[in-house]
Amino acid sequence: MEQKADSVVIIPTYNEKENIERMIRKVFSLSVPIDILIVDDGSPDGTASIVKGLMHEFPNRLFIEERKGKLGLGTAYIHGFRWALSRHYAYFFEMDCDFSHNPDDLPRLRQACLPHTAGGQQADLSIGSRYTKGGRIENWPTDRKLMSKYASVYVRMVLWMPVGDTTAGFKCYRRSVLEAIDFDKIRFMGYAFQIEMKFAAWRLGFKIVEVPITFTDRVQGVSKMNSGIFKEAILGVLKMKWKSFFSSYGKAASQA
Repeated sequence: MEQKADSVVIIPTYNEKENIERMIRKVFSLSVPIDILIVDDGSPDGTASIVKGLMHEFPNRLFIEERKGKLGLGTAYIHGFRWALSRHYAYFFEMDCDFSHNPDDLPRLRQACLPHTAGGQQADLSIGSRYTKGGRIENWPTDRKLMSKYASVYVRMVLWMPVGDTTAGFKCYRRSVLEAIDFDKIRFMGYAFQIEMKFAAWRLGFKIVEVPITFTDRVQGVSKMNSGIFKEAILGVLKMKWKSFFSSYGKAASQA
């Protein structure tokens, strides 16, 4: 009898036909059962069709939510969180589709969130980190490495958040974290979304653990990164800090 997954990985996609099938098959080959939710923003290259073609092979394990047009990374994840929270899952992953995040690291991120009694660190949020001991980046030019590294330094200086890889997008949340965060208070939907979600979890008192990973630049497909994304993050961090003086990311009592 197949073991029912207590975990789901949410993967936003836009034009990922070169990667999507290989990614799906890789995740389903892992020793830890993890379901997959694809949130596709109307990819014109047929990404969604490939996913739907595989759903017959992986019934009740592979799911897709289709949206009309590019609506932003943050809205894709929040859409996925809401979908997954309405189901039985205990662990919720964020991961890119381009293999810059290695699916083999998913069990390690989950392990960090397990209770001490199960050999875990009982983190509420585990981060696949490039900037903790043992973390690395491969195939990035030096200027991009420096830009990413110093972006994280800048974020720590402004927000005082004790996280080395503040911009990381490879994460595992325990259910309690996503249930506590009021998604309507998350303001940034691009690159800064990753920073704000960590900041929200930290401000609400949740334990964050960084798990070292090797981040590898995509081989197939086209990168979505651009200078405007970094600009949003730089300005967004200042807005996050200002907002933190006046409001919380938690849900009101009537919502909890």
